[in-house]
Amino acid sequence: MADPIWKEPVRGGYPGSALLELSGLEQLRAWIKGRMPTPPIEHLIGLRLVEVGIGTCTFLTPASPWLQSPIGFYTGGVAALAADAPLGGAIGSGLEPWMGLVTSQLSMNFLRPAGPWSGRLSARGKLIHTTPTVGLSEVHVEDGEGRLLAHGTSRCFLRRLAPTETTELPSAETVAANYETPDPYLRPFEGTVLPPSALEHMTGLEWLHAVINGDVPQGPISLLLGNILVEADEGTATVAMPAHGWLCNAQANVYGGATAYMAHDTMAAAVQTTLPKATSHATLDLTVNFVRPIPADGRELRCRARVFHRGRTFAVAGAEVLNADAKTVATASSSFIILPGRPFPDQQDFAKEFPSAGT
Repeated sequence: MADPIWKEPVRGGYPGSALLELSGLEQLRAWIKGRMPTPPIEHLIGLRLVEVGIGTCTFLTPASPWLQSPIGFYTGGVAALAADAPLGGAIGSGLEPWMGLVTSQLSMNFLRPAGPWSGRLSARGKLIHTTPTVGLSEVHVEDGEGRLLAHGTSRCFLRRLAPTETTELPSAETVAANYETPDPYLRPFEGTVLPPSALEHMTGLEWLHAVINGDVPQGPISLLLGNILVEADEGTATVAMPAHGWLCNAQANVYGGATAYMAHDTMAAAVQTTLPKATSHATLDLTVNFVRPIPADGRELRCRARVFHRGRTFAVAGAEVLNADAKTVATASSSFIILPGRPFPDQQDFAKEFPSAGT
């Protein structure tokens, strides 16, 4: 069996310090024009900057089948993957030269299911407010038909960087690279997508134990990102994921959206352990607090989640993401709606809403 994609040599690169001599708006325009290397996360999932203005920023992410869960839907964590970049970009677009930012918090509210039928995920970030040390932004995530999938906000810390010896900004010709194969999100997807009816004859805990034991194949997104469920018990779940280079943003750290995705899906698994047969659930919201940056050192991240409250139709869960040194890199919380006696709908029911689905 071939190695998973995330073990392949990483594609993309990182801008030199010369870029910091430009304002945030000029930096983002250089990215659009191809005058700076595209970070690995863009090659992995297709996340692409397409529009920028003062206080605004838009990224598009193709609705790739690689982003599917084992039953074909995108989880709320996928919306966080699409949203984190424009949230930071909207704030960054107003920064002076030699200013940097780091995301402190990301919050999402989820409104509509998404999947490969969605065409694309369009995430439009907008600046709300800045002070000398803090920036606030919001994002609207829409599908290919312009329907609102999720709304999010973010808080970033701002700081002035010490000027250093700079290097010349690379040209488009030196940035471009030819690869023998397409970027991962453009390839035929791997993994197995089962109909939602596969869950109807097992409790949520039985399903997750089947995943851990290998009786249920991994979904495409796990093969793409490298996350794997390693533990599940009543009200708890643990997911592991290597901090590999494909997950990197332009700062050469693991992209915050990837951390948010990991936290979300671990909490969703913890809630699923409490579900009886033929019962579905959906995420209402997600909040992630980022504690420290995650270098792409290849070592294992672990996310541990547990259910704090489980009512008849509502659940609340929390999670902690730890690095290989057992230090906290992020904390998270989510709430979920539970639908007793209502199995997950077939993804084809949603695809019918899109005139272009299947074309």
